[in-house]
Amino acid sequence: MSLHPTLQPYADAWTHSIEAISELVQPLVEGEWNRRTPCPAWSVRDVVSHVIGMDCEMLGDPRPIHTLPRDLFHVTNEHQRYTEMQVDVRRHHTAPEMTSELEYTIIRRNRQLRNESRDPGTKVRGPFGIEQTLEEAMRYRAFDVWVHEQDLRTALGRPGNLDSPGALITRDELLAALPKVVAESAGAPAGSAIVFDVHGPVEFMRTVRVDAEGRGTIDGTPSLGPAVSLTLDWETYVRLACGRVTADVVADRIKAEGDPELTAAILLAFAVTK
Repeated sequence: MSLHPTLQPYADAWTHSIEAISELVQPLVEGEWNRRTPCPAWSVRDVVSHVIGMDCEMLGDPRPIHTLPRDLFHVTNEHQRYTEMQVDVRRHHTAPEMTSELEYTIIRRNRQLRNESRDPGTKVRGPFGIEQTLEEAMRYRAFDVWVHEQDLRTALGRPGNLDSPGALITRDELLAALPKVVAESAGAPAGSAIVFDVHGPVEFMRTVRVDAEGRGTIDGTPSLGPAVSLTLDWETYVRLACGRVTADVVADRIKAEGDPELTAAILLAFAVTK
């Protein structure tokens, strides 16, 4: 293998999730591709189209030349418009067309990964034309594909892989965003500590501490007398943090202790991706 050891876990996680997606959608009949997923406004076909499109961009394929219809009311900004392009261009593709393109994309990406010899810090062109390191790009693909695998599993009633390699990368990606959620978005007061206790297939306890300047940091040390303590299961944590549900929908799966106003502000700001 020529792939740098730092990048191997991301390649392995991507492979695990993309093969799971392929296995999930291969037997679907035409109507099942139209099932709604937890990903706002997207069907099974739309989610798979997004996965294909983003991996085609990793391959360096040109973006489709396509005009979005005016009635896509869930598309309200440039970020969504960019993402929707790869989705809408495939909206009328048949089930065989979808599975064939997915399989071909997986073959091409696997070949690309086998031959990838660049350093993790190499700058590459990412989505939206943003320059990022190869490591950042591969980490985000592993995260994104696992989250969309879960969208498909929910839509198709096929739960699983909540503790797969992609789940662990997703955990780290979401935890990295927690200090900003708590300190900036929710406005937790200086000197406060907020504890997150997550159980289930992936378990962890983390404390976000807000310093005198209002900056948040995260560690694995419990806090005595936190301002807020939130206990929830891993699947609910992912669904909240990825914008698949709002806190009121899963209130029975969240145990909250401490300042009710701060709790509400944290849960309101919890979604870090859509």
